[in-house]
Amino acid sequence: MLDQNVKIEVVYEHDDWLLCHKPCGVNFHSEDEMPGFVELMRAQTSIPLWPVHRLDKATSGLILLAKSQQACATLSKLFSDKKIEKFYLSICGNTLKKKQGKVAGDMAKARRGSFKLLKSQENPAITQFISISLLPGFRLCLLKPKTGKTHQLRVMMKSLGAAILGDKRYSGPESDRLYLHAYALKFIYDNEEYEFIELPKNGQLFMSSEFLLEVGNWTSPWSLTWP
Repeated sequence: MLDQNVKIEVVYEHDDWLLCHKPCGVNFHSEDEMPGFVELMRAQTSIPLWPVHRLDKATSGLILLAKSQQACATLSKLFSDKKIEKFYLSICGNTLKKKQGKVAGDMAKARRGSFKLLKSQENPAITQFISISLLPGFRLCLLKPKTGKTHQLRVMMKSLGAAILGDKRYSGPESDRLYLHAYALKFIYDNEEYEFIELPKNGQLFMSSEFLLEVGNWTSPWSLTWP
């Protein structure tokens, strides 16, 4: 649970929007009388912010909040038109069926709020990924979702035989956190290009020297050769 007194980091402030670092472990929306991330940011900034996209409770990283309904509509259209490039970091066991590639398939509801990946391609979730060895038994993955479906990345990793560390819902190995982090964004807004990367703030493996060394190869993920 996020300490209500902890100040959430604002990575960048634009006249029309904020780019923030959502901590892992805090719900995006308020529930059970506990303020969620959006409500916490409204209280912290005294701005009537609008959510544009979202992250799961256990996922950390970059997230945009609009300062007006008009800015929210503009940013939302950029997302729906796939004009915002998103990149995530994850750590999994060394059991990936392939080390890089593209995964595409429809997603269907499973039991107890989970989802599963299907072989059909009517409205597929699409993700590109590359991975490198991190430590014995672990791989570091850079994920590039082309769509934005609920639990998309977590389901994809499960389908590759290597659920994300700490992902209890999808039978991932136990760990000190869910090792999924919204790492980078690139987009054009009002004719100006923006590029952001933001490293995780917690997690034993995310804080390791091995991680910091390897992630240094991905400081411009939009420039990499993607499968």
